[in-house]
Amino acid sequence: MHSETQSPGLFYSLRKFLDTGMGAVHNRVELFAVEMREEKQNLLELIVLVSLALFMGMMAMIVITATVILMFEPEKRLLVAGGFCVLYLLGAVVAFTKAKSRLKGSGLPFTETINEMKKDREWLQNTK
Repeated sequence: MHSETQSPGLFYSLRKFLDTGMGAVHNRVELFAVEMREEKQNLLELIVLVSLALFMGMMAMIVITATVILMFEPEKRLLVAGGFCVLYLLGAVVAFTKAKSRLKGSGLPFTETINEMKKDREWLQNTK
């Protein structure tokens, strides 16, 4: 009887290596898909909330503005309406400026996927 063990061979090793690599790529793609879904959900929720806030805020401002303007004598109503226009314009400029700075300060999307891929590259570079 022959008790020597035969090595699996080059093709088996290559296939095993490719399977491991494909598994790692598959995991990264799944992570990317999960993060993409989360980003999409967050963006949709933000759009709905901002739209609702804008609508309700505009309705309140219209009613308040009309009430205040009507409280003044007819000769002064145009002046009061102009004052409200200036106030609203300043508010719009401030809001735009804050929104712009927030967009610049937000983090990079898909950070977890990027970090995992960096770890993979570091591991591959250190195993040479």
